[in-house]
Amino acid sequence: MVKSTRHAKYELYYHIVFVPKYRRSNLTGKTKERLETIFAEICEDKGLELAESEVMPDHVHLFIGSPPKNAPSLIVNWVKGISARKYNQRYDDRVKWTRSYYVGTAGSASKGAVERYIAEQEGSDA
Repeated sequence: MVKSTRHAKYELYYHIVFVPKYRRSNLTGKTKERLETIFAEICEDKGLELAESEVMPDHVHLFIGSPPKNAPSLIVNWVKGISARKYNQRYDDRVKWTRSYYVGTAGSASKGAVERYIAEQEGSDA
């Protein structure tokens, strides 16, 4: 859906993938649920749309809609930095992310395809 600001009409979605430090497969169970909640909180606080999210045992997929004022690198920094800080303050176990990440853009034509891909990750052994 096309959104607008005072001076722009936009439909920007970013497919973001990142991994925990040492690519450990520890993003399961309660950790997975807690991270999904924290990602939703961050997006709400920052005025982003969390269209789809999937926390896999050893990596995270997020599909986030954003106004054009936010650079993709800024969104990734928000999500990774704030999520690690909030998680580590709230819970005894620790989450650390690597510095690397993947970000790809998606317009209206491929938005559904990316959402389906992320939703299908749950059942695969990626």
